[in-house]
Amino acid sequence: MSRPSGDTAPADRGRDSERAAARVVEEIERLIVTGELLPGQPIRQVLMAERLGVSRLPIREALRQLAAAGLVDHEHNVGYTVARLRQSDFDQIYLMRAALEREIIATLPRFTDEALDEVRRLGELVVEAAEHGDLLAMRLHNHAFHFAIFEQSPLNLVVAEVRRLWTLAMPYHAAYLYDPAARARVIAEHDQMIEALDDHDNDRLGELMNLHRRGGETSAEVMLSATRTMVRRPPDPADREE
Repeated sequence: MSRPSGDTAPADRGRDSERAAARVVEEIERLIVTGELLPGQPIRQVLMAERLGVSRLPIREALRQLAAAGLVDHEHNVGYTVARLRQSDFDQIYLMRAALEREIIATLPRFTDEALDEVRRLGELVVEAAEHGDLLAMRLHNHAFHFAIFEQSPLNLVVAEVRRLWTLAMPYHAAYLYDPAARARVIAEHDQMIEALDDHDNDRLGELMNLHRRGGETSAEVMLSATRTMVRRPPDPADREE
């Protein structure tokens, strides 16, 4: 006997709400990573709902999830802002990245031809973006390049945590790529990583990743200093909790 339609409607609405919140989480993460939302910048719920074409309910749920992940900060009766990291935060992020990425790399299997071709393809996109001076595309393709490597590891929970750490620090990495010499170093290091993957030399790959990570850490420190001077905007009454 089939259930009355009224019994399934609440479950359907719940799934729809979860999907809407997940889409909002993904979009706000993209805005943070690309720098459209800057560290310390308020996230106006009404404006974000209008921009994404959703109600405020999935916006609120998405912001709660992002706050739990550390990507946004929340102050009662003030609202949400993009997380502005402190030096101690960066020190911990890079400490964790170094430890977790080491474990990921140690567990990488020999790459199939298809997996290695995908890493090469993403490396070529980084090169193309650098040649066109498209620094945002370069940052995004660089992210995809590294996670095409990391995601071959069986340590899926560790990879997910590393992805969160990358997202936290990524808005601060832009300064590094403004230097043409730094862009050339990134590309050269990617080529060396591909060679290490082709040889299944995880020890060499780990050494290259450590060198690569230090460049990003230096850039993040520069951007961190710049964001300390940002002026905080006054709260918007529309963003207060209901």
